Amino acid sequence: MQRIVYVNGTFSPENDAKISIFDRGFLFADGVYEVTGVLQGKMIDNNQHLKRLHRSLSALSIPAPIDDSKIIEVQQELIRRNCLEEGIVYLQITRGAADRDFAFPEQVVPSLVAFTQIKSLLNAPATEKGIRIITTPDIRWGRPDIKTVGLLASSMAKMEAIHAGKDDAWLVDPNGLITEATASNAYIITNDNKLITRHLSKAILSGITRRSILALARENDIIFEERPFSVDEAQHAKEAFMTGSAAFVVPIVEINNHPISTGTPGKLTRKLHRLYTQMALAQTATK
Repeated sequence: MQRIVYVNGTFSPENDAKISIFDRGFLFADGVYEVTGVLQGKMIDNNQHLKRLHRSLSALSIPAPIDDSKIIEVQQELIRRNCLEEGIVYLQITRGAADRDFAFPEQVVPSLVAFTQIKSLLNAPATEKGIRIITTPDIRWGRPDIKTVGLLASSMAKMEAIHAGKDDAWLVDPNGLITEATASNAYIITNDNKLITRHLSKAILSGITRRSILALARENDIIFEERPFSVDEAQHAKEAFMTGSAAFVVPIVEINNHPISTGTPGKLTRKLHRLYTQMALAQTATK
């Protein structure tokens, strides 16, 4: 059975879905997206994802094609039609289709595409054993705080890691400081058990999972500090991990062939994963 997807008002089997070759998302990466995690057929933190969606749309002066209540209906219908119990719902809005021109077209209708993916969130192998990463220069455009579909630089970094026999990459700014991972926020735990993650700015995406992790840290008396940290500090940290809506909390056990502490997922990282999972499951139980 083919997966059912949504394109501009129509639900259809994925092989039948069509979008214009003049869509500016295709021609210019002129669009934004969101990825919402799904557990037990229910979306996690979706309201926060929609808030960030509107922030991204506003930054690019793209109007929303439908209101939030209709977007939620589309998301829920995709989950229902695809019998999705665990995974993600992907949502993309582009400026729309118009003859190719660098100037933003006037009176163009935005395009809305959405689909689901089956993905293990609760019992992902990476959560149990951790992952190995490299660091690489952050060559993305100057506004990664806007969640655009222009992800080529992140894809290149991911492939650099894979070619090196590793799992992912952390990106490094010109000052030698970590910004974030290819698709996740980055964290370390210092030897005195302080949680460190880069402060919000135009240099990183304001992660929805990041927001929850810091709230959980506050509720559980885990001291945290929002500041940049260097590659060297990360390599000599007590623990390291990254977070994302499609990954939850992923331990980092090696950076640039340098084991982090014992080379196994750390105690505080595991605790934060457990707390976040409990929070996510509690959300699904109340819907």
